[in-house]
Amino acid sequence: MKSTPTHFFFKHNSMLLRFLIFILGICSINRSNLCCDQPFSVIQSSLKQLKIEGYFSFKNLDNVAKDFGNRYHFLPSAVLYPKSVSDISSTIKHIFDMGITTDITVAARGHGHSLEGQAQAYQGVVISMESLRVPAMRFHAEELPFVDVSAGELWINILHESLKLGLTPKSWTDYLHLTVGGTLSNAGISGQAFKHGPQINNVYQLEVVTGKGEVITCSEEQNADLFYGVLGGLGQFGIITRARIALQPAPKKVKWIRVLYSDFSTFSNDQEKLISSKDSFDYVEGFVIINRTGLLNNWRSTFNPKDPLLARKFSSDGKVLYCLEVAKYFNPEETTNTDQTIDVLLSKLNYIKSTMFQSEVSYVEFLDRVHVSEMKLQEKGLWDVPHPWLNLLIPRSKIHDLAREVFGKILTDTSHGPILIYPVNKSKWIKGTSMVTPQEDVMYLIAFLSSAMPSSTGKDGLEHILNKNKKILNFCEKAHIGMKQYLPHYTTQEDWKLHFGPRWEAFARRKSTYDPLAILAPGHRIFKRASLLQQQ
Repeated sequence: MKSTPTHFFFKHNSMLLRFLIFILGICSINRSNLCCDQPFSVIQSSLKQLKIEGYFSFKNLDNVAKDFGNRYHFLPSAVLYPKSVSDISSTIKHIFDMGITTDITVAARGHGHSLEGQAQAYQGVVISMESLRVPAMRFHAEELPFVDVSAGELWINILHESLKLGLTPKSWTDYLHLTVGGTLSNAGISGQAFKHGPQINNVYQLEVVTGKGEVITCSEEQNADLFYGVLGGLGQFGIITRARIALQPAPKKVKWIRVLYSDFSTFSNDQEKLISSKDSFDYVEGFVIINRTGLLNNWRSTFNPKDPLLARKFSSDGKVLYCLEVAKYFNPEETTNTDQTIDVLLSKLNYIKSTMFQSEVSYVEFLDRVHVSEMKLQEKGLWDVPHPWLNLLIPRSKIHDLAREVFGKILTDTSHGPILIYPVNKSKWIKGTSMVTPQEDVMYLIAFLSSAMPSSTGKDGLEHILNKNKKILNFCEKAHIGMKQYLPHYTTQEDWKLHFGPRWEAFARRKSTYDPLAILAPGHRIFKRASLLQQQ
C-alpha cells in the first residue's frame, strides 16, 4: 500500500512529533504562556485574512457565551456575522483545511434559546445565524405552496410574511421567536404535531454547509442521507443555511379552550381520543397543575368561563389537576359550523364541567401567545434567569407509571414553571431522520419548564430544581420507562450511545462522512475534535 504524506510524517519524524507534543504539553499546563496563546492569535489573524461579505468580531463576546438556559458560559475566540452562505462555507473550509493542527470548533447560534450550552464553542468560532438574511423569503403559492427562507430567519417573521399571502406553515413550536435552523436541528414539536408531525416533517428541501465547508442542497430525492441526517441531527453533520418549508391556507381566527380533570387516566384517555379522531381540534396540548391557589380566577384575564357561577365555586387549592388545552382554527364565515363542531367534540369528553373556559382570538395572537408571557416576565426581571428545563418523550404504555410517581410525589407544586404534557402519534412522522423517539407509536411529550431564582438556596433555587430533575430521570431508569430526552443533554459519549441505541452506528457514520474532524456543534459533547492537542 502506498504511504500517504501523513503516514510518512508520523513514521519518519517521530522525534519531531514527540518534541511537538512535549511543547504542547507544557503549554496546556500553563495557559498564560506565550506559546499557548500564539495558536489563537494565529487563528484570529488567519480568519481576518478571509475574504468574506460579513465580518468577524474578536472582542466583547460575552453575549454569545450564554443562552436561554443561563447555566453554561463558554467564551469563543471569534464570532462570525455572515452576510452570505459563502461566508460560512469559507470559514468552515478554512478551519477544516487546518486539519489536526488546531482544535478550533464551530457552533451555529440562532436566537440563543439553547438550554445547556449546545450553541456555544469554547475558544472556537460562533456563527451568528440571525445575521444571515439571504436568501430573502421567496414564496411559491401554487398547488403545493412553500417558502424558501434563510435558516437564520425567525418563525414569527415567516408567520407574518406568509399571512400576507393567506398562507401559513403547518407545524409550530409553542414559542415562535426561534430560528428555522435551530428548530429543524432538533424537531420542532407542539400541539399541531399529532396532525402534521413536527416541523422536521414539513420541509421539502435544505441547503447545508458540512463540516468540510461544502455547500450541499438536499431533499428526499437529492442527497437524501444528509437531508434525513440533518433533520433532528443536533447540528452534527452540517449547518442548515436555507430551508424550503411547506405551507397551507391560513385561518383568521381561533377558538381557544381549557378544561380541567382531577383524574389522570380520564385526562390522558380524552387526549388520546382527540389525537386519533379524524375531525378533531387543530391543536391539542395539556399541562399539570399541582397545589395552585386561585387557578381559574387567573384564567379570566384571557378566557371566559362557560358557567361563571360554577367556576367561582371550584377550588384548585391542594389538588393535582390536569388541564386539557385545545384550539380550533376557523374563518369568520365559518363561525356557526365551527361552534357546532366544537360542541360535538367536547360532548365526548369527561372533563369537570364547571371548569370550561374559552376565548376567541386571532390566529397570530394564538400562535404568539408565549411571547406575551415573555414580555411580562421581562418587565419583572424574571426572564433572564436559569432555566433547568427537562423535556422527555414517554411511551404511552408507561405514562401512567410516570404520572403516579412524579405528579404529587416527586413534584409537590408547580410554582416554578409549567409542566406540559400531551400525546403525539408517531405514525405521522417521517422515518429516517436523526430524531430519537421511544419505540411505541403513541408517545407523550412531558416538558418540565422550571425557572430558578438566582442565588436562592430554597425550593426555587437551581440546585433544588436540578435535584428534582435527577429524581425524575432516576425513576425513569429504575422503572424501565423507556423514555428518550427531547433537546437531549449528556456529558459522555457512552450516554449518547445509550440515547441513540441501535441508531448510534448510523449517526456516527454520518458524522465521519460529513464532519470527519468533529468541527461542528461541540456544545453537545457527542464527539471530540480531531486534533494533535486532543491526543495529549
